[in-house]
Amino acid sequence: MSKEVVAILGGTGDQGLGLAYRFAAAGRPVRIGSRVQERARNTESEVKGKFPDADIRGFENAAATREAQGGIVIVSVPFEHTASTVKSVREELTPGTVLVSMGVPLATSIGDVPGRVIGVSQGSCAELCRSLTPKGVEVVSAFQNVSAHRLLDVDNPVECDVIVSGPRAERQRVMSLCEDVPGTRAIDGGPLYNARYVEQLTALLIGINIRYKLSDGAGLRLTYVDA
Repeated sequence: MSKEVVAILGGTGDQGLGLAYRFAAAGRPVRIGSRVQERARNTESEVKGKFPDADIRGFENAAATREAQGGIVIVSVPFEHTASTVKSVREELTPGTVLVSMGVPLATSIGDVPGRVIGVSQGSCAELCRSLTPKGVEVVSAFQNVSAHRLLDVDNPVECDVIVSGPRAERQRVMSLCEDVPGTRAIDGGPLYNARYVEQLTALLIGINIRYKLSDGAGLRLTYVDA
């Protein structure tokens, strides 16, 4: 069975690049999006350097979104760029496409420390994304708590659970992405409003990383869950 195309907007950043590595290694078609097409093309070359047979191409964000029509579009940009990024590709988001929010409203967006979050009127970054997407395009929250360093270390599994929240059918589609990332396990996080709690866990994990000097990042595991 062929795998859905995934476009990663912000795929030139560490976390987006790490996901691109993992998806490419698993044989999934990947489209890298960036505000600057040249950067996306450079990332395409970088991924192909590790996985020569990868089905990966780099585009400007809107073109990358068009390439993933009916598939999955992951927004992997800092919180302060989330709204502008979603607005810039809104016309390319067609019904049946799933938009995945990875963003976290960290206080660094207002010059504060990374171990805190700021309030979002919609409740979460994911719900902010939902307010900006056209009818027929559902939003799912996922991958906030997966360390970029762990994703980039393609020789080792990523020991982390991924809590996925959103509408049921689209939630299942995004949960299947975890099959491409060895060591991760998809956890059904229920409706999208639960994203506000998951996003706050990211700030908690950042604080733990700082206190325990974990440069590669801590992971999250839920025990006694048969997922």
